Formats: sequence, C-alpha cells, structure tokens
Amino acid sequence: MKRKKHSAVMLSHYVSLAWRGALFITLLVLWIANRIMGGETIMYRFEQHKTLMLILWLMFTIEMGLRFFPSRFRSPGCQKQFAKYYQKTGKTEIIIPDNHGAVLALLIWIVFNLLLGGLHMLGIVDDDFMLLLCSAFSVCDIICILFFCPFQSWIFKNRCCVTCRIYNWDFAMMFTPLFFIVNRFTWSLLAMSLALLIRWEITFYLHPERFSENTNAYLSCAGCTEKLCRHKRQLSGLWKKIDAFTKERIAKLKN
Repeated sequence: MKRKKHSAVMLSHYVSLAWRGALFITLLVLWIANRIMGGETIMYRFEQHKTLMLILWLMFTIEMGLRFFPSRFRSPGCQKQFAKYYQKTGKTEIIIPDNHGAVLALLIWIVFNLLLGGLHMLGIVDDDFMLLLCSAFSVCDIICILFFCPFQSWIFKNRCCVTCRIYNWDFAMMFTPLFFIVNRFTWSLLAMSLALLIRWEITFYLHPERFSENTNAYLSCAGCTEKLCRHKRQLSGLWKKIDAFTKERIAKLKN
C-alpha cells in the first residue's frame, strides 16, 4: 500500500514543533544552569543579545501576522473566520454547542495565569520562569493540534480543530505569561496575539454561520482536506494497544 505524503499544512506543524521544541529545551537548560550555578539570567542574556530576541520576535510576529489573512498553509476549516472559507450547506440553523465551553476555558485560563502572576509579584517565580512557561505553552499548542488536546477532550468534546470554537485563541493563551515581563518585545507579542483573538471573536459574533458545522460545509469531515485528526486517532489506538497488552501481562502474572 502506497504511503500518503504529508500535506503542506502537516509539514508546517512539524516544523513549528521542531523549532519551538528546540527553543524550549534551550531555555530550560539555561534556566536550570542559572538555578544551579547562578550567573546571567535568560532575560539578561536576551537584553545583551538583542539580535537574537529580535529574530524570535519576528518569527512569532510573522506567524501571527499571517493569521490575519487566508493561507493555503492552514486547514480551510481552521480559517472559518474568512468569507473565503464559508461554504453554505443549505441549512439556516446555527448550532454551536461548545460556546459555553469557551467561557469555561477562558475562566480556567484567567484564574491559572492570575495565580502565576501572583507568584511572580511575590517574587516566588521570576521573569525567566514566565518566559520558560510561555515557551512550554508554544510547544503544547502544536501538541494539541497533532496529538492530544485537553480542551477538546475534557471541555469541548468536539470532533477536531476544524470545529474548535477557540482555535485562534492559541497565541493569546501562549503569550499570557508575557504580561508580567515588562519589555517592549514581550508586550508587543501579547498585544498582537490579543488583536488576533479580538478579530476572531468579532467575526464570530458578526458571522456565526461560518463557525457552525450545520451551516458551513468546510467544517464537515467531507470538507476537510488535511485530516490532521488522524494523528490523534493513531495515538489513541496505540495507547489502547499498550493498555490491553499491560492488562494481559498483569493477568498472566496473577495467574
């Protein structure tokens, strides 16, 4: 059987996972080294090497900037805020069952980050920790798309990213810890991510028909061209096999 080639969308997610993962590992090593041996903090290193900070800032800024426009490097269903990716189904009833889940997700995220912000204000965690946390969130963002998303599994219980009510919240959630780091680079990233979220929400309330699977054909499995969900199904199948094998081995040992 001929193996299917990965799409441009899939490859772009792999690339993002690779470089974000490399960045997180680098920051983690620097953070641990600073805790063990002392010396320069991560933020101090960035301040001394502004070119590196500018490169990272540009990478995230460009990635966010592209979200304001339709792109062939993203799944059509994940761009449902654009009129280009709205295809009428012929139905008129707008059904968005996970709208209450969006409020719950927002409250959880606000409380979680307020607690972290409180620890930061008390001096228990510093700017380096918040930066490391932000980098960890950026890796988790790609993991949520490709492998496992707690918001999807535990709150929304929706089918996939294509129908996700908060798909374009990712950058705002990712950069929330940057609010506590007073720096023009960090605050500008947070501001742009919030602009992206606000644009998404305004479009949702002005054109809810684009966000409903019942009215937008692009949100159906038939309208999906990327099948990003197959990673999650494969992983789920693998875990089921491991679980079955483990239970079988335990049963044999008991006997």
